[in-house]
Order: sequence, then C-alpha cells, then structure tokens
Amino acid sequence: MVSNELWTTVSLCDALKESELFVAGAASVELLEGAEPSLHITMHEYGDLPLFLTVAGEQILVEAVMWPASMVPDTAAFNEAVLRTHKLFPLSTISLDAMPDGDDYYQMFGALSASSILVNVVFEIEMLADNVIKATEAYGQYLDTGTAEAAG
Repeated sequence: MVSNELWTTVSLCDALKESELFVAGAASVELLEGAEPSLHITMHEYGDLPLFLTVAGEQILVEAVMWPASMVPDTAAFNEAVLRTHKLFPLSTISLDAMPDGDDYYQMFGALSASSILVNVVFEIEMLADNVIKATEAYGQYLDTGTAEAAG
C-alpha cells in the first residue's frame, strides 16, 4: 500500500496473508463476501479465538464477540466494573451490541485509521486477542457460565 492510501477489506486481506502472523500459522484469515465484505480471523495461538475485521470508509474495526448479556446476572454491577476498569485493556474497549438473532452481546473492539501501516493493523489484531483473554479472566466473576457458553 502506498502511503496515505486507504485499505479496502480485500487489499487488507491480501496483505495480512503475507504478514508474519499469518505466514507463521499463528492466525488465519478468510474473506467473507457480502454487501459489506469483512474478514474472519482465527487466532490459533489464542484457542482459535474468532475476530472480525471490517474496513468502512476511513476506519478499520476489529472486534470479538465475548458473551451474551444473558450470562450477566447483575448487569449494573458488571457495567460499572467495565466502565471503571476498561482502561486496563489498551487499544480496546467493550460495547453492548444487538446481534442479528435479536439478543444483546458484549463485544470487545479496537479501531484504527484505514490508512494505518500494516504493522499497526497486525498489532491491533494481536492486542485485541490478548485483551479478550485478559478481560474474560478479569470479568469472569460477573458471569453466570451455567446460562450459556462464553464466546471469548
């Protein structure tokens, strides 16, 4: 990519396949075609953690579904804990989003410029995967794991 050009989902997919993370087999990437193409990234060194990456305009968004809201018996206490501690997870934040199935899910995501250099995109992917694992450990006490299985 030439400096100041914006990535597209397809051009980023091609570049990621050539990066060390993917060449070494620590992760794999698949292009998901559709009205808005996205990438499905599997982080093999993180227990095959699934991440999703999209390029939209001038932004790259990398996200991971963590767990359904139904797994959180006391959402007020959990949400307060997240708001007070989310800075412990650099370059990532947690959101509550409605999924196509109609249920709400907690997700962790990171965003960066669509003109970012490849090494920064790869760093964001690795940082998000690491943060998902750390957040799952940090917030596990707030989850009712008997309700459903955690995605992260």
